[in-house]
Amino acid sequence: MAVPARTCGASRPGPARTALPWPGRGPRPGPGARRPPSGPPRPLLLLLPPLLLLPLLAAPGASAYSFPQQHTMQHWARRLEQEIDGVMRIFGGVQQLREIYKDNRNLFEVQENEPQKLVEKVAGDIESLLDRKVQALKRLADAAENFQKAHRWQDNIKEEDILYYDAKADAELDDPESEDVERGSKASTLRLDFVEDSNFKNKVNYSYTAVQIPTDIYKGSTVILNELNWTEALENVFIENRRQDPTLLWQVFGSATGVTRYYPATPWRAPKKIDLYDVRRRPWYIQGASSPKDMVIIVDVSGSVSGLTLKLMKTSVCEMLDTLSDDDYVNVASFNEKAQPVSCFTHLVQANVRNKKVFKEAVQGMVAKGTTGYKAGFEYAFDQLQNSNITRANCNKMIMMFTDGGEDRVQDVFEKYNWPNRTVRVFTFSVGQHNYDVTPLQWMACANKGYYFEIPSIGAIRINTQEYLDVLGRPMVLAGKEAKQVQWTNVYEDALGLGLVVTGTLPVFNLTQDGPGEKKNQLILGVMGIDVALNDIKRLTPNYTLGANGYVFAIDLNGYVLLHPNLKPQTTNFREPVTLDFLDAELEDENKEEIRRSMIDGNKGHKQIRTLVKSLDERYVDEVMRNYTWVPIRSTNYSLGLVLPPYSTFYLQANLSDQILQVKYFEFLLPSSFESEGHVFIAPREYCKDLNASDNNTEFLKNFIELMEKVTPDSKQCNNFLLHNLILDTGITQQLVERVWRDQDLNTYSLLAVFAATDGGITRVFPNKAADDWTENPEPFNASFYRRSLDNHGYVFKPPHQDALLRPLELENDTVGILVSTAVELSLGGRTLRPAVVGVKLDLEAWAEKFKVLASNRTHQDQPQKDLLCVLLDDGGFLVLSNQNHQWDQVGRFFSEVDANLMLALYNNSFYTRKESYDYQAACAPQPPGNLGAAPRGVFVPTIADFLNLAWWTSAAAWSLFQQLLYGLIYHSWFQADPAEAEGNPEARESSCVMKQTQYYFGSVNASYNAIIDCGNCSRLFHAQRLTNTNLLFVVAEKPLCSQCEGGRLLQKETHSDGPEQCELVQRPRYRRGPHICFDYNATVRRGRRTLHPGPLPSLGRPADLHLASSRRKIPQTVAAELPSRRRWASWSPCSCCSSWACLLGRSPKSTPTPRAASERPLLPLPRPPRLSPASHTPP
Repeated sequence: MAVPARTCGASRPGPARTALPWPGRGPRPGPGARRPPSGPPRPLLLLLPPLLLLPLLAAPGASAYSFPQQHTMQHWARRLEQEIDGVMRIFGGVQQLREIYKDNRNLFEVQENEPQKLVEKVAGDIESLLDRKVQALKRLADAAENFQKAHRWQDNIKEEDILYYDAKADAELDDPESEDVERGSKASTLRLDFVEDSNFKNKVNYSYTAVQIPTDIYKGSTVILNELNWTEALENVFIENRRQDPTLLWQVFGSATGVTRYYPATPWRAPKKIDLYDVRRRPWYIQGASSPKDMVIIVDVSGSVSGLTLKLMKTSVCEMLDTLSDDDYVNVASFNEKAQPVSCFTHLVQANVRNKKVFKEAVQGMVAKGTTGYKAGFEYAFDQLQNSNITRANCNKMIMMFTDGGEDRVQDVFEKYNWPNRTVRVFTFSVGQHNYDVTPLQWMACANKGYYFEIPSIGAIRINTQEYLDVLGRPMVLAGKEAKQVQWTNVYEDALGLGLVVTGTLPVFNLTQDGPGEKKNQLILGVMGIDVALNDIKRLTPNYTLGANGYVFAIDLNGYVLLHPNLKPQTTNFREPVTLDFLDAELEDENKEEIRRSMIDGNKGHKQIRTLVKSLDERYVDEVMRNYTWVPIRSTNYSLGLVLPPYSTFYLQANLSDQILQVKYFEFLLPSSFESEGHVFIAPREYCKDLNASDNNTEFLKNFIELMEKVTPDSKQCNNFLLHNLILDTGITQQLVERVWRDQDLNTYSLLAVFAATDGGITRVFPNKAADDWTENPEPFNASFYRRSLDNHGYVFKPPHQDALLRPLELENDTVGILVSTAVELSLGGRTLRPAVVGVKLDLEAWAEKFKVLASNRTHQDQPQKDLLCVLLDDGGFLVLSNQNHQWDQVGRFFSEVDANLMLALYNNSFYTRKESYDYQAACAPQPPGNLGAAPRGVFVPTIADFLNLAWWTSAAAWSLFQQLLYGLIYHSWFQADPAEAEGNPEARESSCVMKQTQYYFGSVNASYNAIIDCGNCSRLFHAQRLTNTNLLFVVAEKPLCSQCEGGRLLQKETHSDGPEQCELVQRPRYRRGPHICFDYNATVRRGRRTLHPGPLPSLGRPADLHLASSRRKIPQTVAAELPSRRRWASWSPCSCCSSWACLLGRSPKSTPTPRAASERPLLPLPRPPRLSPASHTPP
């Protein structure tokens, strides 16, 4: 006798179920079934073919109940398919809308997007835009070089002699603790009036330039005053540039002295804390001032390095890393008797943001112990630089050594690795306060074309870790015109509020000569830059003819995106560029890797690929077809790409020449028509120049109507294409109301609303009252349902979005609905396109009741307790409908949060596939600083025996501990500074972070399957089947009898992550190319007229002054009188300075200021060093 099948609404008869005698466990059958490489532990699953399952269901011991037979559940699925299709045919109006378009065929034309022509045109427009900026840059650079050459150096220049607008003056006057207020600045600072300018998003003055001087530089020094004097002449060139090209934005000259002069003038954006902005550390300046670098940083961690010295070294290394860009390669190692990398990186790696973060974190773990072994450190560094089996810059090569001092010169190492060609520069840094002889460190640097610096305190770090860039700029100066090439930067955040920009840079050279017939000096005066806002480049790209899923993108030689719809950083760090790789902006696959490589190589190309794309709300993944076309942008390092879905090859262009028809259709936009014709939302696009934007669509519509009463759709101040298409779609969707919706009773089919959205920017919702609960984006191109409907065939269900942390849905007043939408496909003269999406909004509660009937054998809704679980899941694994009343308020949640056991079974049986990716543009709340009560690692802590030992109090260890305590009190905030606030971003309350995203989509299983979740007494049967022409999965399962079968939970929620393992990624770096020209060491570098004294330099003890928060160092008058002027220093070679006072003070001569007045007191004065004897200092 046949066992009657249970239904989703039938109660379970008989006694409690006992375990069924299932056959032995074995491999899971079923086509396409596969296990992912990783994931949570899973319960054992056993797929049973239908023929095997039926006799088992009727086996002895199971007669008390039965799971529905497969053909019964397939019958339920067909009923659901028919019900959905019937409702959509009646109310969706797909066929009727096609007929309306054909009836109005004379009102529009079908235009074609020709990818190759389109992308070449856009690339040409971008090239023209950037070329205008290049011409302005060249005029500025030439003028700057001539102005500086003609300038006469003034040794006795005074602050009151210079008149300029100090961009920070207003902020400093408002700050009672400002040094300038306390001291009373003598500079003649202009007071300007400003006007609001929407192009700059700021108040500006077009008649003057503004000057910004870093906080740690003394404004009254002779060097700075002379710099201000000659750069004032640039003001007229800035103004003339703007007259020739009114679209120019910020024009900036960043000086090697730290002075920034920019046009037009605007007040500086004062931060909450310390203003650490220094133009020489900006990404655009670094890129323009030197060629790519291969750098190895070696840090002395011997036992003598402890306390404050170790802290200074850690901070110095981090600051040094900040001087590197994505064109550079770096590694960091520590050494004592042996050398070892501080991180997991065993070779040079690209100095990108994520790699530098690894270094900075690893450096904090360095601990001082052992003895100093320079040989081990340098051999490790040279081996790193000689490794040719890895990707590297292969340009300027250098070693940066941080140490507290030593006697070994390791000449044998240099002879073995670097002499006689000296292709690697060596820069040495003496860190901390000590009495060691620094002569060996000076010798190492000068013998290897480097420089020697001292970092006695925290205030000296930022200055001295960037001075090496001046040395690297000399080969560029020697190259002359060959090096005068404009470079375009990565995307970064503008410090003055323009948003995301790129900058064209051009180095400015010192053209002065020491005398007639002598060679020109070898210094870079600075870098000239002109900003281009990304929004200005985007305006050159087609916005609405490509459709909702078509777009333009551009990448640079590193593969980082310049343009991309997914380039949306949630927060930015002023010190770092915005570096989003093309393969991180999209879901990576092999085809995209090939496209990226071809674009980086500057090739043209076209390719159609099948790929995965995320939905706009990042909850779904769709497998789609896309056409990629790309070309290089000439005269730049960029390449432009165009992405088009096949259905966007053609688009509609309205042709409303009949003004009477224009007026007729326009009337359907008036709110007075909404009651009968349905509510209209219009996309907030730039229809006309004078149209006031608003985030409130009702207000935006009101502004639009008011403007249209003054102008016509054919007005020159309006975008005729957008306006005509908008008005045409208004009329077409009104005809849909008239032909289909108005005469239908929505309540009969439990519908809350019907709607239509179009490429032209119209979203019509009927009836009017349904607009009160409409939450979709009024811009169809930014609405997830619209974009997904275009990419998917059939009916796309979209349940209301629910987060697991939010409270359940409230089913009140029938306002909770489920969106069902589908694209309208037209075929006109053999050309196919999808200009609209139509759909309905289902009443959740009413359709849940209807679902109980359709997914069962009964005909009425009033039934006793349910014993089977019947659900509809969408293609992302979110709950759409359930026959269980207690699950109605969980509709829209990921099903694993509702029934983890069943969702895991569906995943294991390949009904779903998982896709994991990382969002590198996320923003996270700041983590509160931890207080573990432990001393920082590497800090020397004396024992009781040390305190009792009188000799200990006179030792270096006691002096180091004293420094640690003293400087910890004075400079604590420097070590604990908040970069976001210090860099001038007071609004930042979140920091950039990485989030791991997980989406699920339908796997390879398309058939109907019965399966069992084998958990002994807790085993469950279930059936799953895809519904035809929808994105739904119909699942019937036994309700769980116990909770002992929890085998893991699938997660879909976005989670905080450190990203993929960086140490593994560097082993297979992504393809990139560096700049095509390298300016490194040139044999013609001038050696200078001064040479090192053959004998050892005298030991001078500690420097004359600690470096303060500024670079205003006190130099004894007797020594200062012997120091050469700025013009004379310009001709010196790196070696010749090492016997000068400037080098011994840790600065290159060119930037050493003149003596300060007696009132300018150092914070912690130390005894003066002895005067230099004639034998140790030869006058210039």
